[in-house]
Amino acid sequence: MDLSVVIVNYNVKHFLEQVLLSVEKASRGLKVETWVVDNNSVDGSVDMLRVKFPDVKLIANTENTGFSKANNQAIRQSSGEFILLLNPDTVVQEDTFHQCLAYMRSNPSVGGLGVRMIDGKGRFLPESKRGLPSPKVALYKMSGLSTLFPKSREFGRYHLKYLPEFETHEIDVLAGAFMMMPKRVLDEIGLLDERFFMYGEDIDLSYRITLAGYKNVYFPGTTIIHYKGESTKKGSANYVKVFYNAMVLFAQKHYSGPMAGSFARIISVAIYVRALMALVHRLGKRVALPLVDFFSALVAFSFLANYWEINHKFVRGYYPDAYYGLHLPAYTLVLMAFVYLSGGYDRPLSFRRTLRGAAAGALVLLALYGLLPKDWQFSRAILGLGSMFAAAIFEISRFVFSRGQLFSSRMDTARKIAIVAGEEECTRIRNLLLQSHIDADAMHWVSVQEPKPLGAIAGLSQLSELVEVHRINTLIFSGKDVGSDRIMAFMTSSHRRGLQVKIAPERSNAIIGSDSKDEPGELFTVDVRHRLSEPQHRRNKRIMDVAFSLLGLLLLPLLLCFKNARTTIRYIPLVLLGGRTWVGYGQHTSAPDLPQLKPGVWSAAGKFAGTTFENDALFLYARDYSVYLDVELIWNALRWNQ
Repeated sequence: MDLSVVIVNYNVKHFLEQVLLSVEKASRGLKVETWVVDNNSVDGSVDMLRVKFPDVKLIANTENTGFSKANNQAIRQSSGEFILLLNPDTVVQEDTFHQCLAYMRSNPSVGGLGVRMIDGKGRFLPESKRGLPSPKVALYKMSGLSTLFPKSREFGRYHLKYLPEFETHEIDVLAGAFMMMPKRVLDEIGLLDERFFMYGEDIDLSYRITLAGYKNVYFPGTTIIHYKGESTKKGSANYVKVFYNAMVLFAQKHYSGPMAGSFARIISVAIYVRALMALVHRLGKRVALPLVDFFSALVAFSFLANYWEINHKFVRGYYPDAYYGLHLPAYTLVLMAFVYLSGGYDRPLSFRRTLRGAAAGALVLLALYGLLPKDWQFSRAILGLGSMFAAAIFEISRFVFSRGQLFSSRMDTARKIAIVAGEEECTRIRNLLLQSHIDADAMHWVSVQEPKPLGAIAGLSQLSELVEVHRINTLIFSGKDVGSDRIMAFMTSSHRRGLQVKIAPERSNAIIGSDSKDEPGELFTVDVRHRLSEPQHRRNKRIMDVAFSLLGLLLLPLLLCFKNARTTIRYIPLVLLGGRTWVGYGQHTSAPDLPQLKPGVWSAAGKFAGTTFENDALFLYARDYSVYLDVELIWNALRWNQ
């Protein structure tokens, strides 16, 4: 057996399907066995593997054992001359295995091999080659000096950016997304250290390879796509803790004396600093736009009120302080609340949703104005004009936060798709897009045949010109008809702003792509779309949870007359704090293939108890969710014991 490919999967079914298809192509002409270790995924990964890839050797764990332990499970049973640890969110070229094996066989001193990696936009990933995180190197990275001086041989040693991207180099650390090693080396130095649950295991293994006298090599003779990688969760405080604690474990294991102590102190400080930075960053992303909206709209209201009382007020005089300190902030908050309810704070930011929410808020304010006591009715004109100004300000703030893309013309923002495929695959991909309910203004066919057949707008050689002339913003390659090397070459050479590049694997009902390793990307699939996955419905569910909890507190004596009153009263604080939801999947936060929820006080299955739909109750709840469904389920729970 030439090669054993080991892939650890955890809830990335569609990415796993794509990488396995690319592994199949890269394995032609070689004796390759593929192992997939699934760490108790709930997205249907195991069922997909058994149906579509029966030849893959599957280890289905009943718990998440961690990255190191899962890899070791497969390595111990493998029989290949070489072992490849491969991430599920990657795509390898057709010649990747051939090129890497040829290099390693001609260089027996190489103990570990990594390759050139690009993200889903075609940009080089600096983690393809890394230096050893010694205390000094770690300090440079955490202080930001490595970012300020990336090409410096002193400060830039973490990502070795001073080494040319397209030259083979001996390096310290291989990326865990692609690590190829001779089995004899692993037999000599040992397998992955299972104390590293996630992160740091690749650094530890790379270091042990060099300690044994072998070389780690960065080999740019082939390229792979690495879609998401570790950076997906780097904004979370939990990531900071797990990653830097892994660095502490590495230091304790390999350094001794003052070096180990200094490294541990640096890491301890870094954990708190980076955790604080992550918290501030997350809070900033959430509250920055609402704060800008509130203060800028309030300033506009105040300016208008000041101008009106001096120049247009029927009876000259100044409004009381309460008008500026209470009424105008209240007007602003009501407008913002309706913008929020209409999805004006959902990403991507939307001109239409924001305007719709502001208009609804203005109408409600004007309607309520007539119900206010006469002493509170200061000026209907300020209310109306101020609402218009506030709506304009909301749009301006979104223009700024969206970096000018919010008000791009429809010609620029509408989805224009080009499908690069043979005729049969083009038809399949087009049907998949239609079944996925993708709203596209144009859907062009770029033929892989030359000369282009009737019906194709261009041939593959004209692809770059087509993208520019027709302002294509979504480019979909057929994984069956276009080699991954050609796809990656185009991704690397084309960086047109707003162009999304995706791959449609053969025999798959999903189209996958991600513009950045920091983003999960966009997935087109014919799989069922759950309403509970959509931001507006999740927001409405949370609003319903809070509203019912507050209503329960207000009507507490009346609530005692209902069944399940004690349960309801006990969980009101937890629901208000966000630890529970009134209706969910029972006591669990998730179910296979369903959107994640907080543990439910009552189960959605109650609505269908005793019916033919009982087994599909949770699926139907997630797919067809509405606030009215929650109200009905809560009412049933209060009336009857579940």
